Amino acid sequence: MAGRWFEEFKVGQTFEHEIRRTVTEADNVWFCGATCNPAAVHIDAEYCKGTEFGRPLMNSIFTLGLVIGLSVQDTTLGTTLANLGMSDTRFPKPVFYGDTIRARTTVKELRESKSRPNAGIVTLYHQGLNQRDEEVCLCTRQALMLRRPI
Repeated sequence: MAGRWFEEFKVGQTFEHEIRRTVTEADNVWFCGATCNPAAVHIDAEYCKGTEFGRPLMNSIFTLGLVIGLSVQDTTLGTTLANLGMSDTRFPKPVFYGDTIRARTTVKELRESKSRPNAGIVTLYHQGLNQRDEEVCLCTRQALMLRRPI
């Protein structure tokens, strides 16, 4: 199992996730189409020439999904029951085609599940960083994690 059981997490534990991903125009166009988001700031290069950024922005929800996805192998792969919620999500810097995104995760809180004796709740703080080490995505996530089988 690549993911960690509830008991294997420790408050303050930090994961520097090894897998990185360079994002592409195709990622952005596909994601905007799949989620029915026709915002010109994501898919219209001519429109974007007149914006402060001068080029299309990656869809921020794609960026959020990527940052969380980059964390899965080290944290929740095969050991999570559900995402319970996300809060305090921010995008301090824009992401553009060609940026390479990596993720860091810090364990913020642990608590036993009151309704599921086989699980606990882990609060994870995810940071997405680009190739210049600028934070591009921040998110706090609560995950319902399996306990180690007896």
